[in-house]
Amino acid sequence: MARKELLKVEGLKQYFPIKGGFLGRTINQVKAVDDISFTVYEGETVSIVGESGCGKSTTGRAILRLEEPTEGTVEFRGVNLATISKREMRDYRKDLQIIFQDPYASINPRQTVSSVLTEAMEIQKVLPANKRRARAEELLETVGLLPYQADRFPHEFSGGQRQRIGIARALSVNPQLIICDEAVSALDVSIQAQVLNLLEELQEEFQLTYLFISHDLGVVRHISDRIIVMYLGKIMEIADKKSLFENPKHPYTIALLSAIPVPDPDKKKDRIVLKGDVPSPIDPPTGCRFHTRCPFATEKCVTDVPELRTTDNMVENHEAACHYIEEIAAGTKERVY
Repeated sequence: MARKELLKVEGLKQYFPIKGGFLGRTINQVKAVDDISFTVYEGETVSIVGESGCGKSTTGRAILRLEEPTEGTVEFRGVNLATISKREMRDYRKDLQIIFQDPYASINPRQTVSSVLTEAMEIQKVLPANKRRARAEELLETVGLLPYQADRFPHEFSGGQRQRIGIARALSVNPQLIICDEAVSALDVSIQAQVLNLLEELQEEFQLTYLFISHDLGVVRHISDRIIVMYLGKIMEIADKKSLFENPKHPYTIALLSAIPVPDPDKKKDRIVLKGDVPSPIDPPTGCRFHTRCPFATEKCVTDVPELRTTDNMVENHEAACHYIEEIAAGTKERVY
């Protein structure tokens, strides 16, 4: 059975102007997201991973038009969200929700939990006024809290409980796609597991689709169906979870996975330590963005931009943006360092 496309991103760019000079003109741009394309199908969890500053959170914000995209198309159920008016976009807000990273900053401290949840229902007109309170209490139970806690203020809850309130707020308008922007990174490890399990249960119960943004490969491995690896505003590799973790193709992905600790002191692991720092997105490297830190880089990598592609020894829908996929896989490509 063919999977149904829910979100299709093509050629997405998000540049931020840098102002300077006497007249405050634009003198340069921060290329936070630079020409990326991917598809999210109904009912799946697609994760975006990468180092801080790679553009993963900016991608999520651009999809929701919390930041207006510089270029590209964002099709949701066949409608290009990048070109519709702000008034029309407001009608799609209930279908596209976001869970923010910081459970302390994302909830108004002056509102009770009940008013936080019913406010979203009122704005989107999903329920008549006399049914909103009951729905708010029901949502609290759904996310593992108690109905009587609806009259409490955010400061009376722990970080994990606040994130559950954030999840309840996202659910309150019956969304189809939820963008989880580092939704568990601010939580204690044991609480992370509880929230991840809750997200999986909710996905099954409400037929949700997730775009999960994280820098934590352990979290991503637990929740994802497919994974997008980003570096400096570009997609380096896309694959299903099993294929990516068992058979990574891009040198950056291989380096990332080599950093995952193994709970066995006797097991030796080939740890790849990347040289240098991530270049500035104001002046990104030519050719392959990763060539300044890649242990396999050649002159071709400096001049030619690699396209996302697959090879004969890769499973279906596994793509990597590297000129030397075959040689690295075969072990015939020598390391520069």
